[in-house]
Amino acid sequence: MGKVVVYMSMSLDGFIAGPNDSIAQPLGEGGSVLHEWLFDGNIASKHNDFFQLLSRKSRGVFDESFETAGAIVVGRRTYDVVGGWGGNHPIHGVPVFVLTHHIPSPTPNGSTSFTFVTDGIESAIEQANAAADDKNVSVGGAHIVQQCINAGLLDEIHVHLVPVLLGSGIRLFDLSGDDSVRLEKTRVIESPDVTHLTFRIIK
Repeated sequence: MGKVVVYMSMSLDGFIAGPNDSIAQPLGEGGSVLHEWLFDGNIASKHNDFFQLLSRKSRGVFDESFETAGAIVVGRRTYDVVGGWGGNHPIHGVPVFVLTHHIPSPTPNGSTSFTFVTDGIESAIEQANAAADDKNVSVGGAHIVQQCINAGLLDEIHVHLVPVLLGSGIRLFDLSGDDSVRLEKTRVIESPDVTHLTFRIIK
């Protein structure tokens, strides 16, 4: 079985999106700067040439997230804000599990298989693990990441640290509970416009 991981672009002050995110503005006000490293270069991803990276190191990290993903788990907020990716998630052929209280209708037609999970984060991860075989389950959205950490389900954190201070918006790590979370730094890859950090969660 693979690992449960998160890959997320984040500002130096801890935000993964600006305030007032919406379908028209998925990364919120001022949040698009967090994804500039994905589009500001001329080195295409091997798996989706929509993404144009500035360095080969960044392309390697980005392509790794595609190659190791066997299933994806997101929350309903993420699903709604991105419009269900129009039915076609950028990681082609990988099933997406959406944690929600209510199943949306209609759902977009496309190549991606969506499963809507209404019975909690543990069930969503269990179903995603079964679908992923020996590959990783990639989780997305701040609330989903926080739920996974609190439930002891997350194994690795991959942060693409962007040198900007957003000041406000959606934080990746607003955790509830009194217990700290210990991390082991396992990799640092520097690129001109972003620093890629990998941490293992110590359980």
